[in-house]
Amino acid sequence: MRCPYILPMEELLRTNDITLVPLVKTLLDAEGIDSFELDVNMSVLEGSIGILPRRLMVRTDQADRARRVLRMNGVRFEV
Repeated sequence: MRCPYILPMEELLRTNDITLVPLVKTLLDAEGIDSFELDVNMSVLEGSIGILPRRLMVRTDQADRARRVLRMNGVRFEV
C-alpha cells in the first residue's frame, strides 16, 4: 500500500559543482517548485575536494516544469 504522505521524486541534477545546486534551488524556489538536496554533507567524507557529486531531486509531477525552468535560464543539467 502506497503512503499518501510520500511523494515520488526524481533526480533533476547531479553535479560536482558546489555552486550549481544553490543556483538551481533558487531558480526552482522562485517558480514554486519543490526540491530536495541529497549528498550535501558528503564533503565530510571526501575532504571538501569535490569528487562526490551532489544531487537535486524534484517531485515527479513537477519535473518537466523544473527542466523547462532550467533550460530557459541556460543551466546545463542533463542527468
